[in-house]
Amino acid sequence: MSLSTASYLARRAAQKQKVRILYRRSLRDTLNWAVHRRGFYENADELRKKFDANKNLADLDAIDRMIAAGEAEYNKWRHPDPYIVPWAPGGSKFCRNPEPPKGVCVLKGSSMIFFLNAL
Repeated sequence: MSLSTASYLARRAAQKQKVRILYRRSLRDTLNWAVHRRGFYENADELRKKFDANKNLADLDAIDRMIAAGEAEYNKWRHPDPYIVPWAPGGSKFCRNPEPPKGVCVLKGSSMIFFLNAL
């Protein structure tokens, strides 16, 4: 395998990964904008058609331009307040019961709390 073939394959693999990541981010963000699932399915079909329209593009520079244009459009239409699963970082249930701060001793089996380093 020559160097040019290896560099072509490496660039093509990187482009495929960028396209896959862009599609998945766009699909998740489409779900953030949808009020009902029916609207999400319609928007997801439109998004898929946009990606499938350029599926067989072979020119590497044209693919790079399409990726840049797609990322710019994604950033333009990105949801300002995305949905976060409650138990994920940033969600409402994440670290709901954190450990007590240092200096507080909780005795199990009783409702007494001792402050060791009280001011």
